[in-house]
This record gives sequence, C-alpha cells and structure tokens, in this order.
Amino acid sequence: MDIELARTFIEIVSTGSFIRASERLNVAQTTVSARIRNLEQQLGRTLFVRHKGGASLTPAGEQFLRHAPMFVQLWQRTLHQVAVPPGRRAVLTVGSEVSLAQPLLLDWVRWMRRSLQDIALRVHVDVPQDLINQVASGMVDLAIMYAPPHRPGLKIDLLLEEKLVLVTTNSEARLLDESDYVYMDWGPDFGLHHGMNFPSAAPDLSFDLGPLALNYVLATGGSGYFRMSSVQPHIAAGRLHLVPEMPQFSYPVYAVQSASADESVVGPALAGLHSVASADIEL
Repeated sequence: MDIELARTFIEIVSTGSFIRASERLNVAQTTVSARIRNLEQQLGRTLFVRHKGGASLTPAGEQFLRHAPMFVQLWQRTLHQVAVPPGRRAVLTVGSEVSLAQPLLLDWVRWMRRSLQDIALRVHVDVPQDLINQVASGMVDLAIMYAPPHRPGLKIDLLLEEKLVLVTTNSEARLLDESDYVYMDWGPDFGLHHGMNFPSAAPDLSFDLGPLALNYVLATGGSGYFRMSSVQPHIAAGRLHLVPEMPQFSYPVYAVQSASADESVVGPALAGLHSVASADIEL
C-alpha cells in the first residue's frame, strides 16, 4: 500500500473534509479523491460517506482508522532504520516510562554509548499504553516498563524488583500520618495491598506520576510511598526519612521487546540493560 494513501485517509479524518485535507496536504482535491478511491479499491470497502458538511467514516473506515496511524508510524520508523548513520551498523530505539527515565534509562544509554558504539540510538519516553503499542508495532525496539500487559508477539524479561517504601520529611514519624500523606497511584496491585494495610486511610491528595509526587513532598513536606531507588539519595542527605516498621511493597521492572526484533542488535543491548539494572540496585 502506498503510504500517501494512508496519510491522506488520516488527514480527511482529522479535518472532516476532503477539501480541508487537500489544503493541508497541498494537493488538488481531485488528487485526494483519487487517492481514497485507490485505497478503497485495494481494501474492497467504502471508507467515507461524503455529505454537505464534509465526510464521515463508514464502519469499514472506523476499522481502518485503528490501523492507519500505526501503519504511517511504522513506515516512518522504517525510514529511520534504513537511514543508519555512517560508521554504525544499526539503529536501536529504546524507551521507558517517565518514572524510569532517571536513573535507569539514562544509565543504560550511557552504557550503550560506551559499550556498543556501532549502534546508533534513539531514546523515547512515553506513557505506558502508548509505549507498549509502539513496542508491539516495532516503532520501539526495547522498552523499560512497570507491569506491561502480556500480548502475543512480545517478550518480557524481569529486570529488577523495586521496593515501594514509606518516607517522610518528619524525622520523628513512626506511622502513616494522614494529615500530610500524599497518595501516589502505583497501579492496581499497589492499590489493593495499600488498602489491605491501611483500610481507613483516605488521602485527599493523590498523584499518578512518581517524580511529580516526590518533588511535591520534598518542596512542601509530607509523606508518601516511593521507589527506594528514587528516595535513597534524599534519605542519605537527610531530606527524607524512612518510616520504620511500615509495610513495603514489591514493584517489579521489566524489559519488553518484540519477539521479531533483530537479536543481533537487541540481544547485546538487553544484556547491558540487565547489567545496568543490577548495578543501580546495588548502589
């Protein structure tokens, strides 16, 4: 399929009109119409219903919309892979969730630049759902994630077991103090175990991004559950204190790759990631 056909389809959906799509693409309206006719002939389905207000998708068009953006992105990804910089044998796109970008992703990138100098790197940070879709589509070769969903065609490796610990800016605290407690949403498993251990807790401030929640606690004071690796420097500096005898929760970190990835490129990178993850845990 010609990639321009898919791009034209997406522009019509985005603008709601063949005319506005032609203006955005800087081509004649007849060209847009011809591309869609070509696409419909290839698929054997009508994709749009045209009316005075513009154009709307048919059921077949709705189905194709699920795949068209990924098709365009995969083509762009292929172009990146083909354009291997001089002196490099391959391009590897690595990624992580935002909360894993520092230090793990950054340390891994540093390791890659030292140890696999014949591989060019593209580094990508995204939200979990988009990241797993990008790995599944081949846009991202290898990603670091918490709790990735199991899907056909994906390989998932356990990297390390993080611990979520209760820390506070109050050095005298011995219990979870609801008056300054910041609830960080670490996912369904954490929510379940948190509720079992603190059934009466009803925090009035919650976050869904670990670094943001931690920065809030450091700036304004308070307490919350955070990854041990992220709070250790602050504990060592006396800015945070581990609340003794409070429950700790497991929070595993995984490496995710496509089962069809090029092992000659991904294999050494994954081995390095395991090495870096082990070193980070030991620090």
